[in-house]
Amino acid sequence: MTSEITWHKSSYSPNGSNCVEVAEGPTTHIRDTQNRDLSELTLPAREWNALLSAVHTS
Repeated sequence: MTSEITWHKSSYSPNGSNCVEVAEGPTTHIRDTQNRDLSELTLPAREWNALLSAVHTS
């Protein structure tokens, strides 16, 4: 499943740092860059966008 999606890190994350990667689409996938082979969190795109909006306004 995860091999067919495109992952990206935040532009705020310097190389070699601990961060998460995200693959956005109808379902948003979130995983730890240091443990990519472990499970990932999946959210409907609407919930991911609501989280981003809440973070940007705080």
